This record gives sequence, structure tokens and C-alpha cells, in this order.
Amino acid sequence: MRAQFVLSEIGVGLRRNLTMTFAVIVSVALSLALFGGSLLMNQQVSNMKGYWYDKVNVSIFLCNKADAQQDPKCAKGAVTAEQKKLILSDLKKMPVVEKVMYESADQAYKHYKEQFGDSPLSNSLTPDQMQESYRVKLKDPEKYKVVATAFSGREGVQSVQDQKTYLENLFGLLNGMKWAATAVMALMLSVALMLIVNTVRVSAFSRRRETGIMRLVGASSIYIQLPFIMEAAVAGLIGAGVACGMMMVGRYFIVDHGLALADKVNLIQFVGWDAVLAKMPLVLAIGLLMPAFAAFFALRKYLKV
Repeated sequence: MRAQFVLSEIGVGLRRNLTMTFAVIVSVALSLALFGGSLLMNQQVSNMKGYWYDKVNVSIFLCNKADAQQDPKCAKGAVTAEQKKLILSDLKKMPVVEKVMYESADQAYKHYKEQFGDSPLSNSLTPDQMQESYRVKLKDPEKYKVVATAFSGREGVQSVQDQKTYLENLFGLLNGMKWAATAVMALMLSVALMLIVNTVRVSAFSRRRETGIMRLVGASSIYIQLPFIMEAAVAGLIGAGVACGMMMVGRYFIVDHGLALADKVNLIQFVGWDAVLAKMPLVLAIGLLMPAFAAFFALRKYLKV
């Protein structure tokens, strides 16, 4: 009987404040969709860092004859065989180095033609203009400065470049997007909490006579408050369900279809459906508990009988 009464009161409350309930659902849905999206973006950035940082190399470019004539760093001439052996030997002795690969000028020219064969400049380049280099894979990509310090300015070395630096701008953009989504999510969450408090306040005011009678006949505070708390929880849960649907639709249209980034950008391993599904229980739990707690604390102030 009590359960039936609580359920009937929930229905009455939702119908009485239909407009505000709808506003709560929309606000919770948008804020939790942004919350889930920021979680997925954070995982995407972490996955990309793990994928690309595992593949980036430090490149030590050696002086060639053209550099000896133009670059002050190569003023002592093109790299000699003895200098190359010494550089390779020193690289292999470094504890941060995992693997060293040598790329000749001919190999560099071949790779350049494969990547930029359509460029107008490609026809003006010759193999002897390309630089020999050592491609160094580090055990920890963050230890790039150890190699840069050891080899920058050495005889025969034209420059030391870290490929990771080219990715930092991309990761900076993605992190900026993630924080922007988090900021908007926090704003929408604040709006949702204020709407929940106002909805509970209006609902409590519209039923003040019923709650007064219940208090007079000896009903406990939790029994009086429970319908209001459940109303907020149900609205929040519906909003969380909508947010989960938005996450799935976003993943479907942005990655798999519509924009189809998975097909157009083959170099990025996008988060899969397992990641989306793994975030949904957290989104649903927040959607259920957040409005319930907000309603509970609001009732302590506004439900005075």
C-alpha cells in the first residue's frame, strides 16, 4: 500500500510540473552527454598518446656536402665514416636508447618520393641532397632531451629532432577541446541542479496541504520526502538514459557513419563501442543519484510543515 502511494505521488508530481520536469530531463541529458563525451575524449587522447609515442623516433640528421656549404653547424664539412661510427657507438651505449636505425641518403630520397612525389619540389631534389640520419627509438619518449643534449653540436651532426614535438600541438588541441567540453558540462550540470531544486520547491509548495495532513497523522519525514526525491531521481534517470543514447548516436555517426572518421582517418585508433558501453553505468548512476541528493537537501530547507 505504501509503495503504491509513493508511486502514485511520483506520477502526480511529474504531471503537475511537466514543463520543469522536461527542462530537468533536457539539462541532465545535455550535461551528462558532455560528461560522457569528455570521458571518451580523455580516453581517446590517452590511447593516441600511447599509440603514437610508442612509434615516434628521435632523428639525428647528419651533415652532407650541401649542408657544409650553407649551414654553420656543418662548417667542418660533411660527416665522415669515422664520425658516423662514433655517433652510432655512443647511441648504443645510452641506457635510454632502445633501438637505432640507420637511413642512408638514397633511402631518405626514396621515402621522400613516396610521401611527396606530387610536390613540385620533388623533381628538383637529388639523392645527394638528402641527409643521412639515425632514427632512435627511446625506451621513454619523454627522455628526448638526454639524446638532444648529447648530440646537438657534435661534429657531423646537422640537427637533432624529436618527432613527438610535432604531435604536441594536436594533443594540445584535443586537450583544449576536452576541457572546453568539461567546462560546458559543469555549467549545464549547475543549471540542472538549480532546476531540480526549483522543481522540488514548486512541487513541495503545491502539495503543502497533503504533506501537512501526513505530518499530523504521524507520517515520518522520510516517508513524506520520498515521493519528491523519487520524482527528481526518475527525471534524472530519464535524462541519463537520453545522454547514453546521445553518446551512442555520436559514436555511430561521427566515427562509423556520417562523418565516418574511422574510414577517413586510418592513422587514428578511435575508441570502440566497448569504451562507450563502459561509461554508460557511470552516467546512469550519476543521473540517478545527483538529482536524488539535490532533492534531499532541497527538501530540508523547503519542506516545512
